[in-house]
Amino acid sequence: MTKILKINGLEKTYKSGSKQLTVLHDVSFEVEKGQTFSIVGPSGSGKTTLLGLAAGLDTPNAGTVELCGHILNTLNEDERAQLRNEEVGFIFQDFQLLPTLTALENVSVPLELQGAKHAATRAKELLQKVGLEDRIHHYPSQLSGGEQQRVAVARAFSNSPSILFADEPTGNLDEETGEKVIQLLFNLNEEAGTTLVIITHDLDLAARTQQILRLKGGKILTNETTAVI
Repeated sequence: MTKILKINGLEKTYKSGSKQLTVLHDVSFEVEKGQTFSIVGPSGSGKTTLLGLAAGLDTPNAGTVELCGHILNTLNEDERAQLRNEEVGFIFQDFQLLPTLTALENVSVPLELQGAKHAATRAKELLQKVGLEDRIHHYPSQLSGGEQQRVAVARAFSNSPSILFADEPTGNLDEETGEKVIQLLFNLNEEAGTTLVIITHDLDLAARTQQILRLKGGKILTNETTAVI
């Protein structure tokens, strides 16, 4: 199988006053193309830091990250940004929609930035798939939390990413709404053949992925394959 993400010997430290705080220590793992993969652990275990490094949003103090065949350590900031625009999708806990844009515009923007033709048509198709065809001209403030996250899911798939990172995608949603969003996420992911990496503290959600990486204190506790086919 093709490895879409390779993490090797990753270290990340921050200065905390006069001390060095190690957030990640010697983290190594691989994610196969098309796989569903979850990273779990308690608060402070380094999950979100690891996501940032894996996606090239931050740089490690040691170790390497290879994403979609590119070693991120060798790329400058602009090159990493271009790689993300072309290959990566994101879903965040707090939605991160642009408040002055409608649902349709929020989904269209990544496509327009890439110079894609028929961006609005593609955005409408995605919003229809997430059940928001009657809300496309609404602004985020006019949408419920679940609706906002569905817009975020549609936006994440808009550029047909090779890999999608979801950071606590149901963290701000009630259980019923969260389940609907997750079902949509998995359905769209399967349809598109995207690699899905979910950062979560929800063990039930993690159990629905094919691989679970458990972090504790910035170190890998376990890395195990689940029964999910």
